[in-house]
Amino acid sequence: MKPNIRIGYGYDVHALVKGVDFWLGGIKVPHARGAFGHSDADVLIHVICDALLGAANMRDIGFHFSDEEPQYKGIDSKILLKRVVEMIGEKDYKVGNVDATICLQEPKVNPHIPEMKKTLSDVMGIDEDDISIKATTTEKLGFVGKEEGVTAHAVALIYK
Repeated sequence: MKPNIRIGYGYDVHALVKGVDFWLGGIKVPHARGAFGHSDADVLIHVICDALLGAANMRDIGFHFSDEEPQYKGIDSKILLKRVVEMIGEKDYKVGNVDATICLQEPKVNPHIPEMKKTLSDVMGIDEDDISIKATTTEKLGFVGKEEGVTAHAVALIYK
C-alpha cells in the first residue's frame, strides 16, 4: 500500500518598491520598500501556499486566487493560507511540516523569524517546531542583490 504522505514545492518572486508595506511571513517588516503584488505580496506565504497546493495536486495559488479577481486586491495573504489549509483538508490532508528559504539582501530577516513562525503556526494550526524559515542573501548579485526584488522557496509535507 502506498504511504499517504506527499511533498510539494513553491517558488515566488516579487519586486520591491517604495511606498508599500513589506509583509513577510504574515508580519509587517520595517523597511523602506515593500513587495509589489495584487494581494499584500507576502512572498513567504505565497510559496507556502504553492507548496501545500502542489503536494495535494491542486495546482497553484494563482489558479485559486487569481490576480484578475478584484476581491483579492490587497488581501492579507494569511487569509489565503488559511483557505489553502482548509482546501487540502477537504482532501483529508494535514500539514506535516514546512521548510522555507527567503532570499533578500535587506532588511535582515533573522530577527523576525520567531514572530513569523508564531504567526504561521497559528494560521496553519501546526506547531512552530514544524515550520523552518531560513534567510539568505545573494551576496549582492542579481536583482535580489541589487535590492530590486525578493524571492522565496518552500517545501511542504502533507499526510493523511
